[in-house]
Amino acid sequence: MSSMSSVAGLSKYITTLPKTQFSIIAMIVISFLIGAGYYLIELFPYVGIVEILLGGLFGLMVFGVSSIMSGALNQQVISILHGINLKIKHSMFLSGLSMTILGLIILGGCVLSRIFNLDLFFNLLLFGCVLIYGFNTLVFWATAKVRFTSAVTTALIQPALILAMYILLTFFSSDISFIGPVIYQIIIKAAIAGIIFVLAIYAFIKIIASPFKKNLGIGVLDLLSLFIAHMNEGSNSLEGLFENMSEAIDTVVTFISFKTERGIKALFISPSVHPGPLGDLGGSNMPTILANKFDHFTMVAHGPSTHDFNPIAVSEIDKIENSVKKGLENVEYSPNASKFVRYNSQKANIGVQFFNEGMVILSTFAPEAVDDIEFGVGLTMMAQSRNRCDVKDSVIVDCHNSFTPESGEVLPGNAEVFHLIDVIDKIDPDQNKTDIKIGCYENDMPAFDKQEGIGESGIKTMVVEVEGQRTAYVLFDSNNMEIGFRQEIIDAVSDLEIDDIEVMTTDTHTVNTLSRGYNPIGIAKRPEIIEYVKVSIKEAIDDLEKVEVGTGTEKIENLNTFGPNNSTELISTISSVVAVSKIIAPVLLITALAIAFIWIFFGGL
Repeated sequence: MSSMSSVAGLSKYITTLPKTQFSIIAMIVISFLIGAGYYLIELFPYVGIVEILLGGLFGLMVFGVSSIMSGALNQQVISILHGINLKIKHSMFLSGLSMTILGLIILGGCVLSRIFNLDLFFNLLLFGCVLIYGFNTLVFWATAKVRFTSAVTTALIQPALILAMYILLTFFSSDISFIGPVIYQIIIKAAIAGIIFVLAIYAFIKIIASPFKKNLGIGVLDLLSLFIAHMNEGSNSLEGLFENMSEAIDTVVTFISFKTERGIKALFISPSVHPGPLGDLGGSNMPTILANKFDHFTMVAHGPSTHDFNPIAVSEIDKIENSVKKGLENVEYSPNASKFVRYNSQKANIGVQFFNEGMVILSTFAPEAVDDIEFGVGLTMMAQSRNRCDVKDSVIVDCHNSFTPESGEVLPGNAEVFHLIDVIDKIDPDQNKTDIKIGCYENDMPAFDKQEGIGESGIKTMVVEVEGQRTAYVLFDSNNMEIGFRQEIIDAVSDLEIDDIEVMTTDTHTVNTLSRGYNPIGIAKRPEIIEYVKVSIKEAIDDLEKVEVGTGTEKIENLNTFGPNNSTELISTISSVVAVSKIIAPVLLITALAIAFIWIFFGGL
């Protein structure tokens, strides 16, 4: 599994939150149960239905009403402070979660109070309020893109409302003389304990933020908050942060153009640019965006590239478009093409077909599992195949069709590189070339969505016929393919009117869902997917017509990407911070909580 996608897998901790109405109803019910449970424990066995109802009303007023109010106020305050990510449903859920944490602390403490015959309610209330105060501070500061002082101030709203409501009810139900000591303890005990806890949070964030600022020149909280904004709202603001750490590179795009008398019928493009990093950021949706820039059927395959070559902004895709269109102006066409031939050497398997003065090499390691082919390896394959076969252009395609979570990239020095070199040396350059027909079909597969591993472009199929041999090029807009599914598809279409088939994926990272860093096609609904393949092949066969073909190779200059240095630095920094946080966070926060607990319960006030 690539490092970038391992980090992308952290997105599984972001979930779709419930609607506002659900959170409000939940707070009403839970707060009533907290109050009823408190009275039941405190007054047991001398408790009846009236006492339980009174306890429920007490809980509803102190915890429920206060938390609902804080949910509304938090969202408004963060909005006024120009914060992001905190919609009303998020704010209500946060208040409900904080209230539930506080309620569990109080109920658990009440049980201990009865066992040890102690009156712990007020101190438990203070301690719980300090805990949710720190929790809310951390959430607001880490996700809403507001200053620390703004987060600290906003986080006061819920505990302040809860304590104020408690004091108000105490005022109407107890001796007024009791109010003074209560307020005094809140000011002294809760304030000092809150400061201790919040300072621990501040220290923790500063510790983990330091490597990001030093190594990459970016703020970790900016990275986190903008990442959440993208996952929740589709915001591309994170691309602006990527610009601060981008690196301009030169790479290439290769293509095959098929035309009839009416003009270009189809384009098959293989850019050495990676469709990442995830969601709709950068080049993640490049296969669809680039294809839509042309007025004819266009397949954008996965060229040799890794996450180092992720464009930092969607606008960078324009540079690939311009290079392809520039190359199309110089393409020379002829009706000559060869049959599709397969070669293999150890793990490496390639399918080769010659088109006019160029060739295509469809590379796969199936049934073995391998991830991206690095750009330098791809360049070696291009140079070697052009030299061996005496062609002008060599279109290298990483079929990206055999995945497991342990899949590794094909990097210089790996054994797989030599397997590729050996298999290219087996290509017979003397292939007979005759007239060519192609037929095309595309379907966005509306029965599927991103969660099921299918991107916006669905499936695109091109059938190439030369000397009666029909070869189906099937391309899914997906991020790789479950290991074994490729062969299942090949077996399933063996009775159709084709002689060979290769199944590819674009490696689009728009399908990287919240549940995993990768989301390969074939995890579910395999029979339905195979049915789409069968239909696409039949439709493409019906579309067969004679064409002329030409190939091209163009350089893409100054493409702003993550770059090999920054990409590695980002991954290593995130990985190290996550590892260190697992140690620092528990030690620092638990120590602060212990000090706050001792101060509240044994401070002597």
